[in-house]
Amino acid sequence: MDITSIHKAYASGQVTPEAVVNEIYDRIDAEGLQPVWIALVPREKALEQARKLQSAVQADLPLYGIPFAVKDNIDVAGIPTTAACPEYSYTPEQNATVVTRLEAAGALLIGKTNMDQFATGLVGTRTPYGICSSVFDKRYISGGSSSGSAVSVASGLVSFSLGTDTAGSGRVPAMFNNLIGLKPTRGVLSTHGVVPACRTLDCVSIFAETSSDASVVLSAARGLDGQDPYSRVPAIGAGAAPWIAAPSFRFGVPVAGTLEFYGDSHNPALYQAAVEKLVALGGQPVEFDLAPFLATAQLLYKGPWVAERYAAIESFVEQHVEAMDPTVAKIIRGAANYSAVDTFKAAYKLEELRRQTARVWNSIDVMVLPTAPRTYTIEEIGEAPIERNSHLGQYTNFVNLLDLSAVALPAGFRPDGLPFGVSLIGQAFQETALLVLADRLHRGLGATLGGSDRKLAETPALVAATPPPGCLLMAVVGAHLTGQPLNWQLTERKGSLIRTCRTSPDYKFYALKGTVPPKPGLVRVPGFEGPGIEVEVWALPEDTVGSFVDGVPQPLSIGTLRLEDGSLVKGFLVEPAATEDAIEITQLGGWRKYRESLK
Repeated sequence: MDITSIHKAYASGQVTPEAVVNEIYDRIDAEGLQPVWIALVPREKALEQARKLQSAVQADLPLYGIPFAVKDNIDVAGIPTTAACPEYSYTPEQNATVVTRLEAAGALLIGKTNMDQFATGLVGTRTPYGICSSVFDKRYISGGSSSGSAVSVASGLVSFSLGTDTAGSGRVPAMFNNLIGLKPTRGVLSTHGVVPACRTLDCVSIFAETSSDASVVLSAARGLDGQDPYSRVPAIGAGAAPWIAAPSFRFGVPVAGTLEFYGDSHNPALYQAAVEKLVALGGQPVEFDLAPFLATAQLLYKGPWVAERYAAIESFVEQHVEAMDPTVAKIIRGAANYSAVDTFKAAYKLEELRRQTARVWNSIDVMVLPTAPRTYTIEEIGEAPIERNSHLGQYTNFVNLLDLSAVALPAGFRPDGLPFGVSLIGQAFQETALLVLADRLHRGLGATLGGSDRKLAETPALVAATPPPGCLLMAVVGAHLTGQPLNWQLTERKGSLIRTCRTSPDYKFYALKGTVPPKPGLVRVPGFEGPGIEVEVWALPEDTVGSFVDGVPQPLSIGTLRLEDGSLVKGFLVEPAATEDAIEITQLGGWRKYRESLK
């Protein structure tokens, strides 16, 4: 059910959106509504939407005829929102913003999926609508709280689904069902029309079979929403990821021996295999102290943020607590144990931890962790529902508190046939770059899609954009080259070397007089046929370019260079007047050869 395959089938005339919708509803009729679904869009209404697409141009709609599902804490006009609590149910008049945007892109909504009640849990068992299980073994949990959303994709009923993620609910079910689970930066996807869990932390998440599919959905759904006070877009340079297009990158791994798998004997080896694959992809592992991240994670359920869950449904809890799942009620009613003073103290502690953890990003570009330490059976969760739920959030709970982005991805199968998964975690607004790296790693570790036997290798790879997100490409020719005296001006701005190449032939090159340190000058001469001049192309975060340009001394300037492949980048040029008393070194083809010739 990946997007590309469906679109190819539509374009060839093999199937129509109407036929796809009918096939999905036939399967649901045969398999039963629950436990995956809480409510469906009426079949005839879904077919009507499919027929309307017949008059649209497929190429104009990135999600043309693509079936999807949403978690039942996300509003769909005319269909009750229950948040997995029937007594809480209300029928909204409007769609959540994300639903409206996806339908405008051509997606076809099938229905609303099961979940842990009020999005409180990572297990998928806290619901009166039946317990979802992993598509690989019915004895094991599906993960939650977005349980039905994950299973609907993994079982091939829809191509993608929306969940929500406050503590890991968009990532843990992805691991247990062999899926991509994208948790964007807070505010990238609007939460208008979403029943809040912790409103200051909530994210709408995306489940898909591939990173490419998740990227298409993200592009269609994102954008500032004036109806959501927490909606935001990145400032210039925010989320810059110059490392994603570089030949090498740095990835963080916890100090040896500090990962906890709660007695699981298979997952440590699979995690190590993921680390080794990242090395093969050009990654350089850097050990870091996980302790302050875990301390942050503890604040989410063992601190006053649980009171935010209470604030979301306060009147309902006070009047209908008997209608709630006992475990959910126990957690949310725990808000009474915290005072306003406790809240401020926890906020102070979070800022201390934020400062500690921020230092880690000076030495790494991305972090790789197990998505969850282990998988539990439904029976095991029943034996210790709160304790084992907390185990599942070991490596996910801190992400939203620290305003980070994350992608969970499949990382192979255990000997017992259950899937394992790892998460790539980056700084705010880096979800696009994370998806690209996740795709590379997924293709190195995985073979099949979701719960099917369809091949990942037969789907399109996700390629890094040029320039990388939030970056500008800058070509350097002299003192800023790697190993030269001004290279630090690039590295201190977190620039990444993308490639070494040459300019087009119509450039002359000069060694300028009186410059300290020695510098060259590059001048374009139309019609000149030279060897081309060696350059390094660097990706610089957009918000650092101004200070870099401001430091360029006369007679040098930053202009537009044409490279040997015809592409255009910004780079160093010189005023023609400065070449009058300079030494022409065009024939040497580059600054390094010139410097070597002086020895």
